[in-house]
Amino acid sequence: MPFAAHKVLLGGVSDASGLRDLISGPNLDADDVIAIVGKTEGNGGVNDYTRILADQAFRSILLTAGTRSLSEIDQIPMAWSGGTDGVITPNAVIFSQTSQPQILNGPSRMAVGISMSAPIKPEDIGRAKMVTTIAKGVEDAMSKAGISDPKDIHFVQTKTPLLTMESIGDATARGETVFTHEPLESMAISNGTAALGIAVALGEISMPTPEQIGHDLGLYSSVASCSSGVELERGQIVVVGNAPGAGGRFRVGHSVMQDAIDSAAVYEAIRNAGVPLSDKPSAEELQGQIVQIFAKAEAHPAGLLRGYRQVMLNDSDVHHHRQIKAAVGGVIAAAVADPAIFVSVAALHQGPPGGGPVAAIVELPGD
Repeated sequence: MPFAAHKVLLGGVSDASGLRDLISGPNLDADDVIAIVGKTEGNGGVNDYTRILADQAFRSILLTAGTRSLSEIDQIPMAWSGGTDGVITPNAVIFSQTSQPQILNGPSRMAVGISMSAPIKPEDIGRAKMVTTIAKGVEDAMSKAGISDPKDIHFVQTKTPLLTMESIGDATARGETVFTHEPLESMAISNGTAALGIAVALGEISMPTPEQIGHDLGLYSSVASCSSGVELERGQIVVVGNAPGAGGRFRVGHSVMQDAIDSAAVYEAIRNAGVPLSDKPSAEELQGQIVQIFAKAEAHPAGLLRGYRQVMLNDSDVHHHRQIKAAVGGVIAAAVADPAIFVSVAALHQGPPGGGPVAAIVELPGD
């Protein structure tokens, strides 16, 4: 301890110059980086290889600039979410931890824990085994963060495998069945199953039945942000909360957007992180304290927004994931006057239908 969070911008799909520049300065050592969560400018789909390119670029910088081995660098969770539709600017948040001692009886400050889950097989996606696997990984990450009370957790980012035609074929050849034979659909179910694992680990819900996974929209986590991709075989887990005496000047808070235009929830997450705001807040009050806003988003399955008819689910030209991501990205960017935010879709079991969790990491003024 203490922990810190640094945001950098991406000038292209393989641009890790922001990380390199940070390491070249006085505020970050390459060997202190413990996790990275970022947005790349690809299509956000199954075949979005910008996630892989960004992952390679950032790991290469850490390998050449630090003393850790390739195998050690491979164990750093890097959760890349594809798709910067609308005004969203490609960016990455770099979490770091120094070896300074914990401050006894100090104020509650941001603490981060990471873990890699056990391997997740194709036949596990959408099934109870994946729920328990992710739940165990979240518990491990909480322990590493030094956080025992689930109420102190405000943001959990996971990256899990999704199904491809190759992995479906592999499962079938072994006599196993899979949740779906549609790779794009598997993205949502992988995210949703991971979210249920988070919710179970944090005591938000009881263990779901097999029939509830992917179907019971009343079951969700209020702090989960789950992504999936073809570039991994196990769950990468980043748990962010607050712990007394953690040191540093960073805090994290969260709220839940009830729908796509719930900007009040964005400000509530910022308040929850420790930034005082007026009854009618605006971006001018933030005074540069916001490091990042993380949000999940999804079109309401009923095709309604506050009683108004929405047509994005009927659109055969532009997938509704891209439309809702752009819309929510615009709402949040306007609320904080910063387009370099993190908005991810496929929000099954992450917040209520049509809404989603929103988390804020802030840097408080020095004493």
